[in-house]
Amino acid sequence: MYPISKLFARIGLALFVGIFAASAHAAVVAGRDYVPVSPAQQTDTKGKVEVIEFFSYACPHCHAFEPTLEPWIKKLPKDVEFKRVPVIFRDTWGPLAKLYFALEAIGEVERLHAAAFDAMHLDNINLSDPNIQADWVAKKGVDRKKFVDAYNSFSVQSKVNRAQQIAQGYKVSGVPAIAVAGRFMTSQSMAGSSEGTLRVVEELVEQVRREIATSKK
Repeated sequence: MYPISKLFARIGLALFVGIFAASAHAAVVAGRDYVPVSPAQQTDTKGKVEVIEFFSYACPHCHAFEPTLEPWIKKLPKDVEFKRVPVIFRDTWGPLAKLYFALEAIGEVERLHAAAFDAMHLDNINLSDPNIQADWVAKKGVDRKKFVDAYNSFSVQSKVNRAQQIAQGYKVSGVPAIAVAGRFMTSQSMAGSSEGTLRVVEELVEQVRREIATSKK
């Protein structure tokens, strides 16, 4: 027979571990860890949980967030769709939004997104200047004309305009900020850290999953 004292000790340990785990993954709280988006925004992704990062290449906090965010994105499950939306809080941020969508248009976002942050914040390259942008991407192995044509295209300008509309709909007042399912918004200032922000996002995604599963019953 298992000694009763050891049995109680093991039960106590199990309860302690369970309580600790529960507190470590406590439910996120509206107003503290995130805010509801009001009114809720329509998402473009059908059948998936849409997660949007609002950012700007000019933002040092976005630059600091990127090394934590990028590997997290790569591990997202198939039912989560991640999008980036550049914001324009001042005139000099407009060309940076166009830079993002131009890189997207020519298939270079994945390769040069983090590099653009580093150029701005580590190398002090003024990517707010379109001519400097073109020179920079050319040095990175991109056809200069191809980039300039994309940068000046109607489709890129349309995406910039749409990005502004989305940011206004979400009432984005600071970056980086992350929206979940058109209904929730969190940020480092609320969550306390880059890792904390992503933990909140994961909790909100799980909440949306549970609601979807319940609605299907």
